[in-house]
Formats: sequence, C-alpha cells, structure tokens
Amino acid sequence: MKKILVVDDEPTLVATLKYNLEREGYHVATAADGEAGLSAARANRPDLILLDLLLPVMDGLEVCRILRREMTTPILMLTAKTDEIDKVVGLELGADDYVTKPFSMRELVARVRALLRRAETVPAAGTEVLTAGDLEVDLGRREASRRGQALVLKPKEFELLVFWLRNRGRAFSREQLLDQIWGYDFAGDTRTVDVHVSWLRQKIEDEPAKPTRLITVRGVGYRFEG
Repeated sequence: MKKILVVDDEPTLVATLKYNLEREGYHVATAADGEAGLSAARANRPDLILLDLLLPVMDGLEVCRILRREMTTPILMLTAKTDEIDKVVGLELGADDYVTKPFSMRELVARVRALLRRAETVPAAGTEVLTAGDLEVDLGRREASRRGQALVLKPKEFELLVFWLRNRGRAFSREQLLDQIWGYDFAGDTRTVDVHVSWLRQKIEDEPAKPTRLITVRGVGYRFEG
C-alpha cells in the first residue's frame, strides 16, 4: 500500500483528501503545519507528499526546499495562489507538480497516480552511460556531468536530459514532453516544460540565450542536437 502524506492546515480539505485517497487504496498520514509535515516526512518516508504552499509555522516552499535536500519523494504542491511566479518557484525548489485550489478530486487523484507511476519508472540499473559531446549521464548512479564537472539536476531535469539523449534529433511538442516526463496531460498548461527546458539550458549550453543543443522548433516544441 502506497503511503501519502498530506500537509495542509484546512481541516475540511484534509478530511476530504484523506477520505478520497483512502478509497483509492492509499495509506494517508496528515500534518497541519510545516514543521509537523517535515517531521512526518522524515519519520514515515511516504511515497508521495501533498504539500500546501501557505502553511503556519513554516511555509510550504521552505518545507519543499528542506525535503529536496533529504529525499527524492515526489511532491505535489497545493496552492490557492494563481500567480505564475509562485508555481515556478515551487517547481524550482524541487516540487514535481502543483494544483491550484479549488481543484477537482478526480484531477488530483489522476495526478497522484501519475506521480507515483513516474516514481516507479527509474532508469535501468547497471553500467549504461549516455553521452553527447561533453555531456555524460550515468543511469545506474543517476548522475550527470559536463566536461567532467557534476551537474546538479532536479529529478525532472534529469529525466528530460535522459529522454533527449535517447531521442536526439527528433522534435517533440510540449504536450508530448508532458506525457513522456510527467506522465499525463497537464491540463493544457505547458509552462512547466518551458521552465524546465530553460533551467536545463543554463546547465548544458555555453550560451543559454543562444542554444545549440536544446533547440526551439518554432510551432512545434523542442529538439535536442548532440
């Protein structure tokens, strides 16, 4: 049984989430503030964390920042804010996805399933190494480097890089990338792909503003040349 930790200070929402997720067969633990959520995550090692952005004691962004230093557990952020910057900051800190309140339970359950499914799909163990010029990715160790220097990649950045190295020369739309990397239709919002591509360019391009590897294909999406 997969374990899910819900960190939110709205009792009614927490009760609703717990009820619906347990109906889906998940074991659900809860916490009502950031510090309690952090302690629960460390103690229970859940398979997925639903983390509210606005929390008492310690906000969700700080909790996310700390968790990402300690574990790779998928984090789905719950936010009442609609500002693009809040979503981008959450993703930048290591959240895997977000939903904006109010959301449908059907959508949330679908995203939970997708994140858990993606977490189970890990690169093949062993000694397989992918290379492209000065880039090298060791799948067994989940490590990437450029010119011999380690690259610090978020989980989705790593998955994107592996995907590109395995599909170099082919153009993919943002929707296709969402399906391949995030595992579901991102409700029409493709901004998260652009954000992750931008971050990846900062790490693998000599001039991120004039990329020669991760190319924008006008009217389509992106293509990797390597």
